Amino acid sequence: MNLPSEFSARMQCELGAGFADFLGSYSRPAEKAIRVNTLKISVEQFAKASPFLLEPVPFEQSGFYVCGEGLGKTVQHAQGLYYVQEPSAMSAAPKLEAREGERVLDLCSAPGGKGTQLAQYMRGGGIIFMNEISFSRAKILSSNVERLGVKNAVVTCAAPERLAEECEEYFDKILVDAPCSGEGMFKKEAAAIPEWSLDNVRRCAERQSAILDSAYKMLSGGGRLVYSTCTFAPEEDEMQVEAFVKKYGCKLIEMKKLYPHEIRGEGHFYAVMQKLEGGRRNLPLATPTRDKRINAYRDWEKDNLTRSYGNLCFVGDTLYSLPDEMPQISVQTLRAGVRLAEVGTRVEPCHSLAMCLTADGADCAEVDGETALNYLRGLTFPFDGNGWKLVTNNGFPLGWCKCSGGTAKNHLPKGLRI
Repeated sequence: MNLPSEFSARMQCELGAGFADFLGSYSRPAEKAIRVNTLKISVEQFAKASPFLLEPVPFEQSGFYVCGEGLGKTVQHAQGLYYVQEPSAMSAAPKLEAREGERVLDLCSAPGGKGTQLAQYMRGGGIIFMNEISFSRAKILSSNVERLGVKNAVVTCAAPERLAEECEEYFDKILVDAPCSGEGMFKKEAAAIPEWSLDNVRRCAERQSAILDSAYKMLSGGGRLVYSTCTFAPEEDEMQVEAFVKKYGCKLIEMKKLYPHEIRGEGHFYAVMQKLEGGRRNLPLATPTRDKRINAYRDWEKDNLTRSYGNLCFVGDTLYSLPDEMPQISVQTLRAGVRLAEVGTRVEPCHSLAMCLTADGADCAEVDGETALNYLRGLTFPFDGNGWKLVTNNGFPLGWCKCSGGTAKNHLPKGLRI
């Protein structure tokens, strides 16, 4: 691999005798890994039916090294039973120690690997904001949140400073997986190599500093902040953290850099800090909708589901079940809680609802593996019964179908078909 000469010189200075091993790591194939989604399935249950051989990742109890191609095109992936994630990237989120009932923010969240990892620790309790400044990337983030069945997430698209205007001292814990020069991505994404320069490192460091300022403003007193990057540049890592700690008087709990020649992964950096001053602010809660269309949904819900959703709010014709602690905010929001249904002249359940259900949550159309793949391709299949059915394979949802005349009509969104 033809690495930038200035980058090589910097790394040789940083690593000394370890530089040869560092260079040697680029000749190894990139490691592949998945993280089991424990919101839907236990690690033990997944291991029994896994389509892959699993070897534990040391950074995350639900993470595993795997081999093979097409990791994102399996039935289990479509069911949200796992997330494909670079192994060393799993190291930062556990350090936040997110827990059920807390207010958590993943400030630079797309595509959602760390945010959905945090959601697993929260077990559906509390509220987790996943923010992404780029709208196109925020849509990908929202799709992953939906696939993994995260019920307590709010996906926003806002500049960090804009979000900070509304959420000062609101969050108990914040993860900043900052945009960086991507030195740890050279093997995985060769396009990152010609984009690297010392000027870009400096620009990234300036941007990261501003993002951290916003994060500090949003963190409550006594709250925990984890800062991470996938780069090795000291300006973006140790120097960034040291300047932040000095500026705000935070407590530095831990700081660690994972080099690719010392681990099985592409490398990562994280630092754990605590804010020592300030309070914890509450925000006014969002007001549930009073709309006669809710009656139509309740009738559908009674006929088709085994549980009832609360804290209902319409956005246009789309009905949401908001997280219990959903605050009133004015920043652009792509999703909040569970997208239940489109309610117009009739009620049509959303894919988001299907991905949050379990097999006992609705009347199911259980299908075999071949039929499941055909469903993911957008095909109909024979099925006796009438009305809406939750399509499942091995008891885990894939989406909705509507049955009539011995045929199940496919209602998987076209953008999700393989």
